[in-house]
Amino acid sequence: MLRLLTLYTFFVSSISAADMTGNWLGTISAGAAELRLAFHIESKNGELTGTMDSLDQGANGIALGIVKMEGATVLIPVPSVRGVVEGKLSEDGNEINGNWLQGAANVPLVLKRVKEIPKAARPQEPVKPYPYDETEVSYDSLEAGVRIAGTLTTPRNRKPAPAVLLITGSGAQDRNESLMQHKPFLVLSDYLTRRGIAVLRVDDRGIGGSTGKAAESTSLSFVKDVLAGVSFLKSRPEVDGTQIGLLGHSEGGLIAPMAAAQSKDVRFIVLLAGPGVTGDKIILEQSALISRAMNLSEGAIQAAREQQERVFEILRTEPDETKAREKIQAIAGAAGAKQAVTPWFRTFIKLDPAEYLKQVTCPVLAINGSLDLQVAPKQNLPAIEKALKEGGNKDFTVKEMPQLNHLLQTAKTGVPSEYGKIEETMSPVALDLIATWIQKHTSNTK
Repeated sequence: MLRLLTLYTFFVSSISAADMTGNWLGTISAGAAELRLAFHIESKNGELTGTMDSLDQGANGIALGIVKMEGATVLIPVPSVRGVVEGKLSEDGNEINGNWLQGAANVPLVLKRVKEIPKAARPQEPVKPYPYDETEVSYDSLEAGVRIAGTLTTPRNRKPAPAVLLITGSGAQDRNESLMQHKPFLVLSDYLTRRGIAVLRVDDRGIGGSTGKAAESTSLSFVKDVLAGVSFLKSRPEVDGTQIGLLGHSEGGLIAPMAAAQSKDVRFIVLLAGPGVTGDKIILEQSALISRAMNLSEGAIQAAREQQERVFEILRTEPDETKAREKIQAIAGAAGAKQAVTPWFRTFIKLDPAEYLKQVTCPVLAINGSLDLQVAPKQNLPAIEKALKEGGNKDFTVKEMPQLNHLLQTAKTGVPSEYGKIEETMSPVALDLIATWIQKHTSNTK
């Protein structure tokens, strides 16, 4: 899931010399993946510092330490990842040939001075003016003290229209579900609204215009935000309150059936790369698949699995947060313990989607890409289908789509580092399937 992109290490680069200010660009190899790194160096109070962007991972503004130079040797510390770049500046001052050092890692890196950092092409992003109406909205969650902000797009001259509320994946996401320089929910909402479907997309708690503390929340908390969104849509004159659905991506594909199981106002749900098994099983499979794609040894993969299983066991059996953190830190280090001992993680590894899917009686569309390495289709789609059948649901479609990854992009490998390199934000085939299915299950959308 999106939160688990933290499995990847951010690499870095550097600059120095008489005048090292400006932009620098280089590429490192991390297993089977290649990552483009951009450095922005500036002078402040007589010292060189700046930021780094990992272009293909969508991580921007990572602070550098003070850039130092001894002779032609350049040193650039990156405190947040406990790493440093060590290299030699060329005589013309336009190239640094060196290595990224972090723990046992020693990765070759060549940086070249560039005028501008290349911008990613995103041809599917809509350009204003739009042929539909766009309204900034906000409303209170069912949980006290949390206010949700978002954007409602509605077809013109088609009132009231069927509507769908979009639910982001794990981690704090904005209303466009922005990552890797892509805006999947912006592209999706534009596509659906042009097809006669109103769309509400919102900022997660603590992001953008929404209040609340994501760090203290769980999937159960997010269900309250979704149910409040359904009530808000029912109150809008542009929306047909009898034709409101939910569309969830990744963890959002868990939250959607949880909300639908509680509300008869939810008339359909769409699950994009949604889970069908508990979070601990998803994480174990995700880790193995990504590791193999990055050419790690089976021995290393098995060792990582055993470590993860030990962490999960502690979380299941040790309710005391301090004791759990101490035990996990001894196994996975301080960073691993900090991530694991959170309300969200504890809840996510235990929640069983099948429990909620069995209670869903409205129509369901569940799709996943064959190259999804984060929520594996072979592990999750059969589980989703089994739960729906056992619950007696009579109207559902479960489909694995060839050559698509976790973001439903047309991909080659499916590794997360590939997401940012792909110009396509979402497969046109997937977009058409989603829109056509929703139109089939609603009216007044043609």
